[in-house]
Amino acid sequence: MSKVRTSPDFVIIATTLCLLGIGIVMVYSASAVFAQNTFQDAYYFTKRQLIFAVLGLTSMYLMMNVDYWVWKKWAKPGFLISIFLLVLVLIIGREVNGSKSWLGLGSFGIQPGEFAKFGVAAFLAAWLSDHQKKIVLFNRGLVPALAIPVACFGLIMLQPDLGTGTVLIGTAVLMIFTAGARVSHFVALGLIGLAGFVGLVLSAPYRMARITAFLDPWSDPLGAGYQIIQSLYAIGPGGVLGLGLGGSRQKFSYLPEPYNDFIFSIVAEELGFIGGTLILLLFLLLLWRGMRVAITAPDLFGNLLALGIISMLGIQVVINVGVVTGMFPVTGITLPFLSYGGSSLTLMLTGIGVLLNISRFSR
Repeated sequence: MSKVRTSPDFVIIATTLCLLGIGIVMVYSASAVFAQNTFQDAYYFTKRQLIFAVLGLTSMYLMMNVDYWVWKKWAKPGFLISIFLLVLVLIIGREVNGSKSWLGLGSFGIQPGEFAKFGVAAFLAAWLSDHQKKIVLFNRGLVPALAIPVACFGLIMLQPDLGTGTVLIGTAVLMIFTAGARVSHFVALGLIGLAGFVGLVLSAPYRMARITAFLDPWSDPLGAGYQIIQSLYAIGPGGVLGLGLGGSRQKFSYLPEPYNDFIFSIVAEELGFIGGTLILLLFLLLLWRGMRVAITAPDLFGNLLALGIISMLGIQVVINVGVVTGMFPVTGITLPFLSYGGSSLTLMLTGIGVLLNISRFSR
């Protein structure tokens, strides 16, 4: 492996900073009214997001200068720590919106599921790079590889947190498929996975309610369909140019948590079709450059680790935007760099830092 460093991918740095800057502005715009009414401080969420952004950027800079193959050495301990945190949150975790997904640290909290996504990606990249020849075998390759993310997925679903679990499994499947797993094996497991997904939906009444609300949100406008209806009421009036920055009406206690999972609705309402499209184009640019780094990485571990990081980001964007526009059932998942949230923002910026380090050694 060549250890000659070059400059990190400037496009990834610039795009990330643009999205982060837009996110901080939109967090303020979407949260100011609620923060003023609740905490008598319109900047309450914005100040916290700035703290998370500084921590995340510091981590990004450090990771950009730590040779990425170090993660292969620490992949197993990191995975075990992720498992430990996922178990711990089930025991002493703090329940938020019906999901026991948070470990409280004073007035702050961390979400172990976010750490698990990166832990699984790193461990899976290390395992697959060492056992690539076995991946074409079902029992000795594919099953052990899938056991890694499935273990974390099971613990995440006990919280429950279907959104985080979906991102984790989706990322793992893309990595395993890229490593050379057979399509026929995936088809068989896909049918089993579909049956399991249906079982998860049917096992929880609130998930079934979300499915029915997704198909016809106006059948229960004050219950299961409320969030998506309010989201569409935000997106529709935005039109082409939007109502102007700060001009949202839905953030006045109509749209639940407009600064978090549904922040893209406020973006569309205030910045319109043009603003929303610009943000999606920035994400596409970031995904393209990330895939370029994955393809040109000097070794298989770098290929798969970069793919895992960029897949996590891409899957989250697709699900979040799909939810707020009514294309997918409602599930709690943040929009990278834009939504309020310390664990999500810090870990995503850390992942970008690792991706930037891989880009320094790309061919």
